[in-house]
Amino acid sequence: MEATIALRLPRDAASVPLIRQILEATLNTLGVEEQIRDDIELMLSEACSNVIRHAGAGDEYTVSAGVHDDLCVIKVIDMGNGFDPRLVGQAPPEAEHGRGIQIMRALADDIRFTNRAEHGAVVCLEKRLRFLPGAAASTFMEAEGAAPMNGEAAGPRPGRPL
Repeated sequence: MEATIALRLPRDAASVPLIRQILEATLNTLGVEEQIRDDIELMLSEACSNVIRHAGAGDEYTVSAGVHDDLCVIKVIDMGNGFDPRLVGQAPPEAEHGRGIQIMRALADDIRFTNRAEHGAVVCLEKRLRFLPGAAASTFMEAEGAAPMNGEAAGPRPGRPL
């Protein structure tokens, strides 16, 4: 199963709840567990907020989010000057700002930062998905013969070669 959305958004704080709600609705419809949806929503909010605060050049940024079987991959792409994530210091836990990268690292299963010379930065966040019993995504994946989800026993699927 594969589902992908991509939006080019204005570099404006109002764009953050918009993309968050669109992705939340998509994941909810697929039957992703609430805690996983909450983690993804927070990671996405932090990545987009960082673009709005720090990207510099450009009036727009792009968010793409894809669900590939049981993996959600989010890319937030800006047109700013890029940054070195190793140089971003640790903010104290009580700080109101400066914790975005720490939060993303804590919640993501994988995170990558890529700087593109004179074309901004890409933040790529990956999160393994868990689905509710009877979720729409489970039905789609079974129909495609994808690997079992959520700890189900592995084995041949009816009508599929071993």
